[in-house]
Amino acid sequence: MVTKTEETELNRLESQVDNGGGGAWDYLCLVRKLKVRRSDKVLKHGLSILNDPKKRSNLGPEVGCLGDSTIFQKWTLYEQVAIAAMDCQCIDVAKDCIKVLLKRFPESKRVGRLEGMLLESKGSWAEAEKAYSSLLEENPFDQVVHKRRVAMAKAQGNMSGAIEWLNKYLEIFMADHDVWRELAEIYVSLQMYKQAAFCYEELILSQPTVPQYHLAYADVLYTLGGLENLQTAKKYYASTIDLTGGKNTRALFGICLCTSAIGQLTKGRNKEEKESPELHSLAAKALEKIYKQKAPTKLPLVTSALKGLKI
Repeated sequence: MVTKTEETELNRLESQVDNGGGGAWDYLCLVRKLKVRRSDKVLKHGLSILNDPKKRSNLGPEVGCLGDSTIFQKWTLYEQVAIAAMDCQCIDVAKDCIKVLLKRFPESKRVGRLEGMLLESKGSWAEAEKAYSSLLEENPFDQVVHKRRVAMAKAQGNMSGAIEWLNKYLEIFMADHDVWRELAEIYVSLQMYKQAAFCYEELILSQPTVPQYHLAYADVLYTLGGLENLQTAKKYYASTIDLTGGKNTRALFGICLCTSAIGQLTKGRNKEEKESPELHSLAAKALEKIYKQKAPTKLPLVTSALKGLKI
C-alpha cells in the first residue's frame, strides 16, 4: 500500500517531469518501486529516455541479466515501457521493446512472460494460454504466470475460470493474502457469500490485526442473515471498532443494523435470548458524535435513521 508521503513525492516528481524540470528516471524508478499504474506517464517519459541515445547510454552497460537493479537499468526500463505500452494499447511500441529484450535475452522466462502479455493485449487468448502453459511446464512455481492466467480469465469476463485459477494458485501459494482477498471479492460479486466468508476467515487467521478483513467478514455474515450469522457479524463489527480506535463509521452502523435485525428475529422470546441494547446505544452515540464533528449537515439524517431502527 502506498503511503501518503510516498504518494505526495510521486505527484511532486510527476509534476516536475511534466513541466520540463527533469527527473524522469527518478520518477520511473519510484513508479516501479511503489508498483503503481501510471501507464500513460511511464510510456511518455520512458520513451523520452529510450529514444535519446545519450540518455539511454547513461543507464548502464549492455551486459548481464535482466532484472539486476544496479547496472542493468536499461533493460528494466524496456520492460517497464513495454508493459505501459500494452496498458495504453500501443502494441507496436510494446512489440519493439520486447523485440529488443528478446534479442538480448533469448532464453529469458521473464521476457517470455512479456510475450504472453503481448498476446493478451492483442486478444489472442488461446495463444497466450499456450505460452503460459509452456512457461509453467518449465517452472510450475512461477507466481506471475499463474496470476496472468487469472487476469486473462477476468479480462474475458470468465469469472468461474478466474475462481478456478485462483483456487489452483492457492493450493501452491496458500499464504498469499492478496490472492485470498481477490478471491473473496470475486465471490462477493457473484453473491457466493459462504465461499467469500471462508476466504475472509483465512485472512483473519493469518492477519488478525487487519481491520478491513474483520469488517468485510462482518458484511458478508450480515448479508447471509440468520440469527447465528448476525450475532457473529456483530462481534466482528465490534472487533473492527476496537482495531480502529472507534473511528470506523461502517462498523458502527453495522452494530446498529445487527442489533436491530437480531431484535426482530428474537422478538417474543425470553429476555435471556435477546440482545442487550447497550452496545447499540454506544455505537449510535459514537456515530452522532462523528457526524456532528465531520458532517454536521448530515447529522439529522443519521439521527432519523438510527431512531427508525427497531430494537
